[in-house]
Amino acid sequence: MKNIRPLGVLLLALTLGLSAAVYAASWLKQQGATATLQVIVAKRDLQMGTKLMPDMLETIQWPKAAAIKDPLTQLDDALDRVIHMPVLRGEPLLRSKLAPAGEKGGLSAVLSDGQRAVTVKVNEIVGVAGFALPGNYVDVMVNTPDSQNQPVSKIVIERIQVLAVAQDVSSSENKPRVVNAVTLQVTPQQAEQIDLARSVGTLSLVLRSQSDNTPVVTAGARKLDLLQTSTSPTLTRPAVHTPPPKPAARLLAPEPPRLEVIRGMSLSQE
Repeated sequence: MKNIRPLGVLLLALTLGLSAAVYAASWLKQQGATATLQVIVAKRDLQMGTKLMPDMLETIQWPKAAAIKDPLTQLDDALDRVIHMPVLRGEPLLRSKLAPAGEKGGLSAVLSDGQRAVTVKVNEIVGVAGFALPGNYVDVMVNTPDSQNQPVSKIVIERIQVLAVAQDVSSSENKPRVVNAVTLQVTPQQAEQIDLARSVGTLSLVLRSQSDNTPVVTAGARKLDLLQTSTSPTLTRPAVHTPPPKPAARLLAPEPPRLEVIRGMSLSQE
């Protein structure tokens, strides 16, 4: 009888402990489900203009504490859609990164509404030595004769986004790439200006900061401006050390004439 009582207490303790463990596991599972959100992420780095396929995507649980705006939660919502900006591996897919439904992919899916794509031929210098990469912003500068047939260089279009370099829309690399063509995203009016500019002169691209939105108005640079701003050094002769003048020699007054007098055997002067 004495042995049964401790066993009953032990069985009761085990039952209560097991019940508490089951309840805690259920509670933690419920809390985990409510603290996360199912989202669609990329399995690998995707270039803009890519049409999404099942092997490119996967579903993960994303913590709600790290809130993201309007993510895709169902795989069917992402399939056959085109992304208009790069997506990195493990990055959630947002609806704002998808092109409108029906786009077939390629560069046309990257263009914003009302925008056009124009390609400009460049060389290593004109193309900012290969540093104009997709996603960067550039200013377009033209060199052409003015009304007086004098050469002038002037920025004619500001803050133009680079869509592709040499038909490559990938911006995953930050290394300079020397190419022979750069594709820019412009408005229809800017496309007309670029076409006119390259028919009357030569075009250059000026790399611009991503965060610089301030417009700049210039009068252009001419040959006369270069000559006026350049300053020729003033010629100065080296200093010559001149020794101080020697003091004039002091003239001694002539001694008065003296008279010698002989007196007997002695001689004296007076």
